[in-house]
Amino acid sequence: MTSYREHYNKKATKSEKPHGNFFRQRMIEDMELHGLANSTHKRYIEGVRKLSRYYKRSPEKIKEEEVRNFIVYLIRESGLAPDTIRVIFYGVKFFYMKTLGHDWKIFNIIRLPKPKHLPVVLSFEEVRRVLSHVRHPTYKMALTLIYACGLRLSECLNLKVEDIDSSRMVLRVKGKGNKLRYIPFPKHVLQLLRNYWRLCRPHPWLFQSTHRQKPISTNSIQGAFRDARDQAGINKKATVHTLRHSYATHLLENEVDVRIIQGALGHNSSKSTEIYTHLTAKTNLILNNAVNRMMSKL
Repeated sequence: MTSYREHYNKKATKSEKPHGNFFRQRMIEDMELHGLANSTHKRYIEGVRKLSRYYKRSPEKIKEEEVRNFIVYLIRESGLAPDTIRVIFYGVKFFYMKTLGHDWKIFNIIRLPKPKHLPVVLSFEEVRRVLSHVRHPTYKMALTLIYACGLRLSECLNLKVEDIDSSRMVLRVKGKGNKLRYIPFPKHVLQLLRNYWRLCRPHPWLFQSTHRQKPISTNSIQGAFRDARDQAGINKKATVHTLRHSYATHLLENEVDVRIIQGALGHNSSKSTEIYTHLTAKTNLILNNAVNRMMSKL
């Protein structure tokens, strides 16, 4: 099968052949067509950029064996975290297989193990303490909504005022792959949203920058969370995403079925949600009681 680049070069003159920026834009378009999130676009582009820097050549000129050697370098010598290596690999794989159309065997050989780790979770009281130290009304409302609805940060920042359905008491959320889901929110949170809207009058974005017609930046809200976490005296390595983990864990502790939580979080598989069953205080209590009963017979 003729790859996209081979097809293009057959038709193009020497002066018309595509350059690095062309392939970069083509890759972005391909990722959009595949329904990948904007945050994934940036990480995949950066992965291809690292490969290009390693060989000091445009990525479309790099060969299959060179890609193989680069991945070996990442695993053995780079010192990068396994999660970072995985993102670089998938970005490089997407570029060569989807954008350039190369059917390279190396991408069928490489299997990077997915590290298993339990996420950090805050107790309900710890969440309250953190939120109580957020002073800026926009940041406070955004972080409150992330916890109250179990949102990803990108999902929260892309919310518009029209996504609030107060008659049905649900929030319309566009998740990964532009998949829509509706999340219930409590009356208390609706009242907080109404107070926030009266104060800030955001439009069209729910959490809009005061200087530009766009949402607030991820860096600004992450910084606000870190400051509040430190002021609250929380020593855990908690991030904004920890609020989402805490939401799921607290729902499990309140005996909400894992499949219902899966839908609220926008997980495609229940396996992604089941990790939270290892984090609840009630799970630990059940385990401890069972162990005590068993060991008492020794």
